[in-house]
Amino acid sequence: MLHKEDYTDNGVAVINPTNIINHKISINNIKQISLAKAKELQGYAVCKGDIILARRGDLRKSAIITDFEDSCIAGTGSFIFHLLGIVNSFFILFYISPYVQDYLITDSIGTTMNNLNQKLLSRLLIPIPPRAEQVRIVSLVDELFSLVNTYDMMKNKLDFLNSSLHENIKKSILQEAIQGKLVPQIAEEGTAKELLELIKTEKQKLVKEGKLKKSALNDSVIFKGDDNKYYELVGSEVSEIELPFYFPSTWSIARLNAVCQLTDGLKTIGKQCLLDAKYLRGKSSETIVGQGKLVYKGDNIMLVDGENSGEVFIVPQDGYMGSTFKQLWISSSMYEPYVLAFIQFYKETLRNSKKGAAIPHLNKELFFGLIIGIPPLQEQRRIVQEIEQLMQLLK
Repeated sequence: MLHKEDYTDNGVAVINPTNIINHKISINNIKQISLAKAKELQGYAVCKGDIILARRGDLRKSAIITDFEDSCIAGTGSFIFHLLGIVNSFFILFYISPYVQDYLITDSIGTTMNNLNQKLLSRLLIPIPPRAEQVRIVSLVDELFSLVNTYDMMKNKLDFLNSSLHENIKKSILQEAIQGKLVPQIAEEGTAKELLELIKTEKQKLVKEGKLKKSALNDSVIFKGDDNKYYELVGSEVSEIELPFYFPSTWSIARLNAVCQLTDGLKTIGKQCLLDAKYLRGKSSETIVGQGKLVYKGDNIMLVDGENSGEVFIVPQDGYMGSTFKQLWISSSMYEPYVLAFIQFYKETLRNSKKGAAIPHLNKELFFGLIIGIPPLQEQRRIVQEIEQLMQLLK
């Protein structure tokens, strides 16, 4: 048995199961012992060409000693195969591996940690073909393993490309949608100019009822000047701005805070389901609490704290919002799924622009400052219908 004080900076290498990675000996972090200690452990000496097996823990670890010209010591957590010259080490390793996995481990002994069954190992029968045939078998297995590894590598690349392509296509669809390129404009549907007035009237009513804060009325006005440039009026100040996209002439343009707000929800008491992120993602069972901020089935709530800040959930049932959520109010003058599609397009931007170190928070300034193109209401509906049809084709 080796102890901590037995190890030195120079001496004889000790190969432990931790040094076996993918059936090869990793020379990184190889420990060493003195020559005197190595003489005491001559029974554990291994040389180039020997096979080493892990005898406890991860019993699938096995390798051939190939990188050590001089003898070294196998750690006490290993078994050693000293092979005769007529036997090909790689042939024996290939033969042992399936048995170690399917037979010796199944009958391993030990409670808290698996141990290789030494009696079964010593009785293991191994067929020995002629030396030349051993070499041919090893060569063929190496060739097949190479093909399998190449296939795995290509499959992983293909899976990655498919996944990234799928996400890129989804984002492209949403980008076309919020720029007015997904469906044609129809003259009979008019313009969206009147929508902003309807939204403003609705917000004034809700502020008066105490359902929205007065700050919800602090909307700017974005307009196109005679010079074809865009300007924003905030209070009495006008400044030139750049739009992220070109929008159709029938659309109105506003900051996102003109059409949606984040609210705290209605504080109340009584037993309700806790609607936290884990529950909404189906990763935890229902928890009942006695008080909280009530939201109703069909409401929208947004994560404002944590790594996924900016993610929106549609409430599946009445319940209390988790502490990391705010309720997302969207003007009834807008087609709600259109606004949600707009927010979905900026999901990564919001996620990558969080504020705070210990607990990242939604960058509300960025969120409310996003420029949204507002189509006529009927066009909003046609856009969402087209998005849904295209997304179905991606499944």
